[in-house]
Amino acid sequence: MYRYDSIDQQIINERVAQYRGQIERNLAGTLSTDELRPLRLQNGLYIQRHGPMLRIAIPYGMLAATQLRKLAEISRRYDRSVGHFTTRQNMQLNWPKFEETPEILGELASVEMHAVQTSGNCIRNITSDQFAGVAPDELTDPRPYCEVLRQWSTFHPEFAFLPRKFKIAVNAAAEDRAVIRAHDVGLEVVISEAGEIGLKVFVGGGLGRTPVIGKVVREYLPRRHLLSYLDAVLRVYNRHGRRDNMYKARIKILVNALGVEEFARQVEEEWSHLKDGPTTLTDAEFDRIARHFSPPGYDNLPEEDLSFAAHLKDDKAFASWVKRSVHAHKVPGYAAITLSLKAPGVAPGDITDVQMEAVADLAERFSFGELRITHEQNVVLSDVRKRDLYEVWKIARTNALATPNIGLLTDMICCPGGDLCALANARSVPIADAVNKKFDDLDYLYDIGDVSLNISGCMNSCGHHHVANIGILGVDKNNEEWYQITVGGQQGNTTTIGKVIGPSFYAVEVPLVIEALINVYIEQRTPEERFIDTFHRLGVEPFKLRAYAGRDKRRSPNSATKTEANDVTTKVANA
Repeated sequence: MYRYDSIDQQIINERVAQYRGQIERNLAGTLSTDELRPLRLQNGLYIQRHGPMLRIAIPYGMLAATQLRKLAEISRRYDRSVGHFTTRQNMQLNWPKFEETPEILGELASVEMHAVQTSGNCIRNITSDQFAGVAPDELTDPRPYCEVLRQWSTFHPEFAFLPRKFKIAVNAAAEDRAVIRAHDVGLEVVISEAGEIGLKVFVGGGLGRTPVIGKVVREYLPRRHLLSYLDAVLRVYNRHGRRDNMYKARIKILVNALGVEEFARQVEEEWSHLKDGPTTLTDAEFDRIARHFSPPGYDNLPEEDLSFAAHLKDDKAFASWVKRSVHAHKVPGYAAITLSLKAPGVAPGDITDVQMEAVADLAERFSFGELRITHEQNVVLSDVRKRDLYEVWKIARTNALATPNIGLLTDMICCPGGDLCALANARSVPIADAVNKKFDDLDYLYDIGDVSLNISGCMNSCGHHHVANIGILGVDKNNEEWYQITVGGQQGNTTTIGKVIGPSFYAVEVPLVIEALINVYIEQRTPEERFIDTFHRLGVEPFKLRAYAGRDKRRSPNSATKTEANDVTTKVANA
């Protein structure tokens, strides 16, 4: 993984010192709260419903075991011994003390970490495939591209105050696991007819209040022009993006307003002044970055391991975990594994300090001291020998990290929601808990098969509900929490926005509605169909009819139901 040089370290150390001075001046009363606001946001510090929240950068989801140990230590010393992994592969601390945040940033700097550009109207954390570098279906390793983009975008003077936040994702695999089409800019590594590596560029994707799938603005961009072309894209956005209305400020609104052809024309015109200039990405510079991602010292192993095969045969629980959590690796004898952060009764994406230490141990013992954070809020060990999988599973299970539900209904993406976030209209975590309790039979989950369910507490869509097979969105109706349901969303190469099935539901109704939707699938599927395939064949209407069938009998909207709904959404918060 990438390691800081002296320049990287100096920049981060100086930023910590600068931020420390800003906080000290604010506490002394010489820097007002309004003056501090943009400065603290530049360092990932929000003020949420109950107090500060600090978002820590994890570039393209890569962590060293030593860094995860530091996060565990920080969570114990400065928080409540828990961290939350986000869909942007970052970590959030939800209970730090305001006056202690400079100390936290100092601790992070000691292990080559920071919180820079995790907030504000700037280029945010670059995200990518959690299996980057080991996936059998990838064209090349996308991490050098991500690191090039990280270095280019960090403290970029032109793009520190964009009309709105800006998100970039990179994919180099046959299957898009980075959801590049739902980003402001999505980059797909491709090969030209001449056999040269370049990039296909999508612009104008995004979720939130107006979900949009990104559009192709360039089918092929030579690698050497990556940075100058993105400079051009961002200059056009910076020049024309709306600054009078934050709800219309994202680049997706601009691309839609201009039309993709006109937007692309303006980018090409701007690029003509930048092409082959100082930002040209030379092969020498790219290779310098790429060397940080050289393969580790893999053993020469057979493709199959006899002990692994024996454990698969003899231990049903292990075999179930392998089926959902173990993934193919490009090197014979190795596998990548996903450690689930979706155990029943736990907020999706939350990880305790004890679990962080356990994962760090596993990474050091079995995966060359590295790990990855996934878009789905889980953790990946990317380089595990097959003969070690049984031992890894036993340790993971002891630490509640081996729930065998990866890709199943209870492997939910979920934002913190109204329990913590000041922007949320409704709580998310209690809904996740209620769905988990409704579908607590693993055999039934395995029978249902692959289906994604995402939950967002507001239209900002931090839970990416739009691109889930079943999406849940918290909405506010007369100061009451309701939940809107979408069906038919999808990630991957055919990223699709889900369809709203109709009026929203009380919290207590949501698990029953999910059950109704699943029942349509089970009754109507053909043997080879996943949930999304059945939806595409049938359309939304059968799902909609079943969701609302018998609603009056099931839960009539009266005061008793409201009380019960409130009980559902508060019991987790009060636990």
